[in-house]
Amino acid sequence: MSDPAARGLFDGVLAAGPVAAAVDDRAWVQAMLDFESALAHAEADAELIPAAAAAEIGNHCRAELYDIGELGARATGIGNPAGPLVRALTERVGGAAAGYVHLGATSQDVMDTAAMLVTDRALAVLDEDLRAVAARLAELAETHTATVLAGRSLLQQATPVTFGFTAAGWLGGILAGRDRLTAVRAERLAVQFGGAVGTLAALGDHGIEVSARLARRLGLAVPLLPWHTERSRIAEVAAALGQTCGAVAKIARDIALLAQTEVAEVFEQGPAGTGGSSTMPHKRNPVAAVLAAAAAGQAPGLVADLLAAAVHEHQRAAGSWHAEWRPYRELLRTTGSAVHWLRVSLDRLRVDADRMRANLDRTGGLLLAENVAVEVLAASGGEVGRQAAGDAVAACCRESLSGAGDPADLLAADATIGKYLSRGRIGELLDPAGYLGSAEAFVTRTVRHWNEIRDVPESGEDVVR
Repeated sequence: MSDPAARGLFDGVLAAGPVAAAVDDRAWVQAMLDFESALAHAEADAELIPAAAAAEIGNHCRAELYDIGELGARATGIGNPAGPLVRALTERVGGAAAGYVHLGATSQDVMDTAAMLVTDRALAVLDEDLRAVAARLAELAETHTATVLAGRSLLQQATPVTFGFTAAGWLGGILAGRDRLTAVRAERLAVQFGGAVGTLAALGDHGIEVSARLARRLGLAVPLLPWHTERSRIAEVAAALGQTCGAVAKIARDIALLAQTEVAEVFEQGPAGTGGSSTMPHKRNPVAAVLAAAAAGQAPGLVADLLAAAVHEHQRAAGSWHAEWRPYRELLRTTGSAVHWLRVSLDRLRVDADRMRANLDRTGGLLLAENVAVEVLAASGGEVGRQAAGDAVAACCRESLSGAGDPADLLAADATIGKYLSRGRIGELLDPAGYLGSAEAFVTRTVRHWNEIRDVPESGEDVVR
């Protein structure tokens, strides 16, 4: 775990949640050492080195035995931290076993495999928060299946929806992101083991066997061939994380908009001292949603950085590989922070159904005027055309907006409309609860889908990709 005293000024906001510890310096060093230990044991399994040597190497593969700052300082000599770590490990092992440390591998094998291990562990932690977010959204969707509020189009009130339908839409985005992350984690996190230029020439004809044994020991996929300069795996991880952050940002932005003073349809109810302002004590800021949006907002640039770094020359890159390290870790960390803060926001979220209905009723039913025009068209048997019905309804809407009276009364008093529709029927047509289409069905099947997949175990089969 990260030392709280060593956390940076912005980490409480932008590196919040459990993923931060899963991608910190110690986690990376441990992942590199896990590679070295697994490599030694895989080579012992293939009878390339003595089993006793593998055991001795494994005994020294614990991150707490190494000075991380010193490793970083020495990384400048070779251009990466794997070299100094291998040297330090070799010195610790000593004796005859020291000659078998890192056999057949290169620094990029260590670093890339460590990246895959760190990703696997970070995504496992991230998934716990994603599952909690999904469960909360499903709860909100079911609870508010019939809670009517104004749909918004171009930030203006449109025809009605329900808050359950809104939450189900949020849930759909989270499930889509989680689905991509799950697939990437199961299929695309592969061991890297190619030696100097990817041929594993140092191991003779044992290279593929050792690679498979190494992957199995680390719980990673077996690649068709080393991927030193073929970076689609990094790109796929980045894209899945970026997609997830997009889903988080959408939800966070919606919450912030719905929590505006003039709207006030939702609010966060957090512990004392949260949501305030240093100069405006009356404010009730949706601070967790704001922080979720802030963290998620880092993702597009980081994804772009990783895609831009995908051009690796020949068999080993001159700089592009190094350019991946920081944005890759930051993308994992900021995604973890975004999902963490969204989970906090949703746990704090309170829904004001009365305010939702009051905001919807501010126009006196004008949002559903189109419904009246459609009904006139049907009731007249075609005697009143679509254009004529629409014009009559539009004229009544303009009168109402100018303060001439209640929309339903004006519509009923219109010669064309009143001929076919009673005041009571017009009132029914202007009731938002009667114009929700398939909203309830969409909620039901989205929540059902979540309930079907929430407890599905992950496959433990070996994957070759």
